Amino acid sequence: MSSRAPEKDAGTRRRIVAWGLWDWGSSGFNVIVLTFVFSVYLTDSVGKGLPGSISANSWLGWAVGASGLIVALMAPVIGQSADRAGRRLRSTGLWTAACVLCLLAMIAVRADHHYLWLGLLLLGGASLFYELAVVGYNAILRQISTPETIGRVSGFGWSMGYFGGIVALLAAYVLLIADDGGLLGVSTEDGFNIRLVALLSGIWFAVFAIPLFRMVPEAPAALERAPRLGVAASYRKLFRDLRDLYRASPHTVYFLAASALYRDGLAAVFTFGGVLAVTVYGIAADDVLIFGVAANVVSAVGALAGGRLDDRRGPKIVVTGSLIGMIAVGVVLLFLSGPTAFWIFGLALCLFVGPAQSSSRTYLTRLTPVGQEGQLFGLYATTGRAVSFLAPTLVGLFTYLFATDRAGMAGILLVLALGLLALWKVRAPAPAVAPAA
Repeated sequence: MSSRAPEKDAGTRRRIVAWGLWDWGSSGFNVIVLTFVFSVYLTDSVGKGLPGSISANSWLGWAVGASGLIVALMAPVIGQSADRAGRRLRSTGLWTAACVLCLLAMIAVRADHHYLWLGLLLLGGASLFYELAVVGYNAILRQISTPETIGRVSGFGWSMGYFGGIVALLAAYVLLIADDGGLLGVSTEDGFNIRLVALLSGIWFAVFAIPLFRMVPEAPAALERAPRLGVAASYRKLFRDLRDLYRASPHTVYFLAASALYRDGLAAVFTFGGVLAVTVYGIAADDVLIFGVAANVVSAVGALAGGRLDDRRGPKIVVTGSLIGMIAVGVVLLFLSGPTAFWIFGLALCLFVGPAQSSSRTYLTRLTPVGQEGQLFGLYATTGRAVSFLAPTLVGLFTYLFATDRAGMAGILLVLALGLLALWKVRAPAPAVAPAA
């Protein structure tokens, strides 16, 4: 019997690595396409000379916002359906493939405003399909971990995403972007080098996603012989399940609401961090990329350390401690100036981002009844989208009221503080049973 234990442990480790590699691969979309490279190409090159009074930036915001609205409407029902039919892995694979196809098609988006609509459609579609894939991906966490290791496994996944983003971004910059075509000397005419970056990002995602679908088995169906439900029936069941969930475990619903607030603040840190670095702290535009690499390293280290603390003390102490740390560092940063201050305290801020994200995922997993992971993570995506306007709106409002970009930071800190206050009274999940000595 003991001779089979190492084999079982090795199999579990391989599944965890395969699961983490999906996060590594998805960084090709998150870091390169959505954040640093292709989205900038759309607004600065493809949308240049766009006729009319509406800017390419506005169209980009609306495209991503529209995809977010669709995610909010679809995610819980899709997760519920995957749980019921035992097709969680299949659902993740379907949406991953759709996202990859959008990335591959971006090779056709030339640096001409006539191609802006195609670029926006592909970027919005990729964002939509990625978010739907994440619903199933997060739900798989419980399959590959135990109550005693779920924090470390979740932290490992987040860190793989951060490290994958570093490698993908540096490779794209050095090989294809730097000095007009990179080391490979690729043509920059019609934005070909940037289009090639998007194409390779799709290949990157596809290659590193494959191990998940080869190594991790499908989850069993939540219900035997569960009937297929139409869209309307699925929503009716969703509302009944939510009512029953609130009656049986109101703190799960409270957590969904609280996490929606502070996760919006976390997203704003990434959305506005680079802009504030340049406009407020005087970081050179070229150095923002270097800071982004360093920030990913620090966030990955924080996620790994937070995962171990999560397993020992539970996710609530990790999330609340991370939010307190971010608010404290952010307040200090609010009153400082200069690149040195931003490097020191900006990286300190990033140290808390990884644990907050990773332990939020384990928090919900520990609260979720077995067999409802897909549905609950669908709601997790929906509630996050429901308030995704809050932090950006407050950044804009504070910047306008105080006539300085620095004041926008206060808007982000306010959202984090509201999320912390809402989480404070949410009951912590039951701790994992400590292994026998």
